[in-house]
Amino acid sequence: MVTVRPPPPLPRIAAVSSSYSDPSRAGVKIKRLVLTSEGRTKLNTAPDRDFYAFPRFVTHVDAAFISALTGLYRERLAPEWAVLDLMSSWVSHLPQEVAYERVVGHGLNAQELARNPRLDYFFVKDLNRDQELQFEDCSFHAVVCAVSVQYLQWPEKVFAEVFRVLKPGGVFIVSFSNRLFYEKAISAWRDGSDYSRVQLVVQYFQSVDGFTQPEIVKNVPPKADASLLSGMMRLIGLYRTDPFYAVIAYRNFKPVYEEAE
Repeated sequence: MVTVRPPPPLPRIAAVSSSYSDPSRAGVKIKRLVLTSEGRTKLNTAPDRDFYAFPRFVTHVDAAFISALTGLYRERLAPEWAVLDLMSSWVSHLPQEVAYERVVGHGLNAQELARNPRLDYFFVKDLNRDQELQFEDCSFHAVVCAVSVQYLQWPEKVFAEVFRVLKPGGVFIVSFSNRLFYEKAISAWRDGSDYSRVQLVVQYFQSVDGFTQPEIVKNVPPKADASLLSGMMRLIGLYRTDPFYAVIAYRNFKPVYEEAE
């Protein structure tokens, strides 16, 4: 006898809190602005909501990157935590076997977010127009942002908001590679190197008073040689090309967890 399981329910649109308090009123301080006015500019100045109006049901990084990211989430995010997936899409790359208290997704395309099986709720918002996250202070144990930080024009304000909605000891994981929608990335990111991009995200964390010293996790493949074999491996997708970077910091302190025996 074959048992057919019903499909998981679609995520619901999140009801945002009416008791929102901005970072300054919650005691969150932006120590300095990292980006210049020029550094915030984009080649494509059309509203981001227009650019993302049509759903893209694709992954923007390779399988090795996704595996590294899922492994990092498995290591840093505890079961039963409340997680905010910032700038998400139709996949969150959270480990499938881990049950969280709730996962709230944010993005710019409702169709993509509605297809994401890990989300309990989602909301659509352009963070380049409005950086407020309308949740109560200390709402989440973790916030994650995968391969999207390069599009933020006011990252200092967004990181301050993330700090506000994190619980004390909560973690913010920002991951990225070298792929991007070139015309939608900010100038400071678009014109930089992988090293400078890592340092840029480090500075975003350091611009907000209270984050711990940022931790850098990276897995960078060796440079490909010009041999015929390497060329064939790249052609059939066996040669990894996407470097993995993550910058991690905690609100106020990094918790120490005892391993279960």
